Amino acid sequence: MTLLLTTWLPVEAFHALAGVILLCVAFSIARDRDHPRRIGSAAFWALLALTFLVGRKLPPPLVGGCVVALVALAATKQVGAPRRVAIDGAARLAESLRLRARLLWPPLLLALVAAGGALLLPRITWEGGRLVDPKQATTVALGLGVVAALLLALPLTRAGPRAPLRAGGRLLQELGWALILPQMLAALGGIFAKSGVGDVIAGGAKELLPDGAPLLAVVLYCGGMTLFTVLMGNAFAAFPVLTLGIGIPFIVQQYGGDPAIMGAFGMLSGYCGTLVTPMAANFNVVPAVLLELDDRHAILKVQAPFAALCWLFNVMAMGALVYR
Repeated sequence: MTLLLTTWLPVEAFHALAGVILLCVAFSIARDRDHPRRIGSAAFWALLALTFLVGRKLPPPLVGGCVVALVALAATKQVGAPRRVAIDGAARLAESLRLRARLLWPPLLLALVAAGGALLLPRITWEGGRLVDPKQATTVALGLGVVAALLLALPLTRAGPRAPLRAGGRLLQELGWALILPQMLAALGGIFAKSGVGDVIAGGAKELLPDGAPLLAVVLYCGGMTLFTVLMGNAFAAFPVLTLGIGIPFIVQQYGGDPAIMGAFGMLSGYCGTLVTPMAANFNVVPAVLLELDDRHAILKVQAPFAALCWLFNVMAMGALVYR
């Protein structure tokens, strides 16, 4: 059997592409003398670009220093959006009437390429090597989908080659520091898991759970996932802590539950928490800002009833399926 070592399309190529885009955004901010937070914003995006471009080659303490600097710039409100430019409403309406449903073609193509690539790319080999690393196939497929959608959108909208960078750069600045909040919170969840928070939760759960109560373990696990997500703002941060503290020792090991079903419904329960927390600023606060809503919590209020119903469904479905 031939051992396949070469990866012809590494995920690092897309990391580098993202880094180049972020560096272009930082450069454009540095040149914009009218930008209200020119120096801090340029530094923020340049540091983030550095972590994408050469993060793997830097010593971990230096990468940690970059992360601390990013947090410091955001905490001191040195990162901001550019001044708003007046929009020609009539021209935008005319363009939307011209394109109509064709505006949906690029995102639809992105989804199809990402889904199809995630299934097919790991199976492709060439000259003794894999096209992609199977563990990174989904990320690579998503990157290819983005490139394909961009190549379709440019002729479709008749935009120049610089238009995606200008529009994308403005959107990145509107999102601001909230853009990296999911990654930061996911890393925080890993730190919590390494520091033994899961063991503390397991000890507390052991006192709360009576013997022979598998369904109560499901309720406690799903409820804990939702609560921790509300507090931390990200289900990825809550997942390792609650899974190590309640899911594996009780649902899987003690009561013989299926770990795949447990993990799937556990994450869905965490997402219910995402729908009702302002800590998930990139999902629930930034859209309200972009839409210029008077009520910054309007999105949370609309999502809350659906989140409650979805959580009840997750608990009932997991209770019915996880122990079969």
